[in-house]
Amino acid sequence: MRTNLKRMIVALAAVALLGTGSVFASPPAPSPGAPETDDLAYLSERASTLLAEIQKESAELSRHADTLGTFARSPQYSLQSHAFYLNKVKGHINAVGERTAELQQIRHAVLPWQEQAITEVTSHAAQVAASTQAAIVYLNENQGRHFVPEYREHLTAIADSSMDLKDTVGKFLEYEKVQQKVQQLQNELELAD
Repeated sequence: MRTNLKRMIVALAAVALLGTGSVFASPPAPSPGAPETDDLAYLSERASTLLAEIQKESAELSRHADTLGTFARSPQYSLQSHAFYLNKVKGHINAVGERTAELQQIRHAVLPWQEQAITEVTSHAAQVAASTQAAIVYLNENQGRHFVPEYREHLTAIADSSMDLKDTVGKFLEYEKVQQKVQQLQNELELAD
């Protein structure tokens, strides 16, 4: 349990470090003189936008991670193939990390479901990042041994965590659509009175 906690903390730190670059490139926040509700609406909209970007990125991430998952079951793939797909996964998880870092900065001013989404998405992204980092380190140190159980477990974890990330962000965005539809129906029913 303690080891898992340490791994999670290290993974979250890795995601945060990987993601700090895009925070400075994000669109400007509303002016300080704007009403507080406008700020909250802006930040909530920004969170939704970032989650949608993570959804797109996680779809590509999942595709490459799934390829790595097949590598875990077959020794026929070359070291270069492993390195190529690990690099692809690393690029996608870095992009997700940038967005989760920005989400972490605004989490205090978003809707409750978005706050929960930030927590869960960050956790899944940290798991992918930790497994990816472990696989890269292993492959660099053991170039001739890429079909041993330890390495295969890293590849399987990357594939599984990537799918969890993709599914989780998809469910939260679907929840948002349903909430918007409910609000629209409530507004229509109030107009009918």
